[in-house]
Amino acid sequence: MTATALNYESNRITELMEAPTEEHDEQWLKDALQQAVMLELATLPPYLCGLWSIKDPSQSPDAFATIQEIVFDEMSHMGLVCNMLTTIGGTPLLAEEKLVPKYPGPLPGGVRPELSVSLSGLTKQSLEMYSQIEKPDDPVVEAREVHKSIGAFYTAILDAFQKHQYLISGTRQVTRNMSHHGKGNEVVELTSFDDVEKAVKIIKEQGEGTAASPDNPFPGQSGEVAHFYSFREIFHGRKLIVVSEDPKEFDFQGAEIPMPEAFPMGTVPTGGWATGAPEVPDEVRQLLDTFNHHYSSMLRFIEQAWQAETPGAAAQLLNKAVGQMFQLQEPAQQLMQIPLSDGSGRTYGPEFRYVEAEA
Repeated sequence: MTATALNYESNRITELMEAPTEEHDEQWLKDALQQAVMLELATLPPYLCGLWSIKDPSQSPDAFATIQEIVFDEMSHMGLVCNMLTTIGGTPLLAEEKLVPKYPGPLPGGVRPELSVSLSGLTKQSLEMYSQIEKPDDPVVEAREVHKSIGAFYTAILDAFQKHQYLISGTRQVTRNMSHHGKGNEVVELTSFDDVEKAVKIIKEQGEGTAASPDNPFPGQSGEVAHFYSFREIFHGRKLIVVSEDPKEFDFQGAEIPMPEAFPMGTVPTGGWATGAPEVPDEVRQLLDTFNHHYSSMLRFIEQAWQAETPGAAAQLLNKAVGQMFQLQEPAQQLMQIPLSDGSGRTYGPEFRYVEAEA
């Protein structure tokens, strides 16, 4: 599959999930994993905007630390999915305008088409959106609803791996020690079905928990709950606790979690800030350009890392990607302190738009 055959705004995941299981062959698995890479990337920009918009992390340490850990979880998830794709001979593709997330808009591949994902500061509305991204099929608290979750997609991927274990070759595996962010957060080599099964379990349960428990089985700190429940805790302003043992019931009645004071970043419009009126100030345009160039360079280095033929070269390229990532926060937060000229009281913020490398 080539980048030109892919499009973030397609319904490819829906099509893959609707295909009969007997058609879940090698090409199905490669297509599904490429979509999964795009899916993992899509969660990072909205979560990062929420994280960076927190004015003073020391005033709301629980909320800040929770969102920060979720961001690192999602980064490791993307790395694990990239290793799943290369271990069966595929190549993750990210550095292409058609492949990067488009905001506001749905998740890639037609997942949860009723959900619009946008970029803005941390608010109750954005926390509701984060929760919907991570929502399991059968949460242990709040209303259940019929929808196809991200976890269901990963279950189908694991089933395909189980049927085609012979495809797992261990080629071009990139590793990174991120265990200080949680015992499941290392990007490790996937050279057997057992390795793949463990990786899928980490991705699913860190995001959704299990049908019986909201706990994150692979926490950074003791007592962490899965992403969906973590976002709901911040939304409700209370920790999730057991309120009944027989039958077992959970509710948000625990310790208070203060809502962080955040920069009032407005919602990035379709196509970016330059598409709106009035004219974007030069200072804002320069900061947007700086941010978008670092973001795009990061994606190119990530893509190149999983194309490298030696572990040393891959590690160097991944280090360069991390370096570009650390360059994103400063221009993002500078943008969040510049008011929009529409009198709304909102501010600018990062767009996460892909730009080609300068010749």
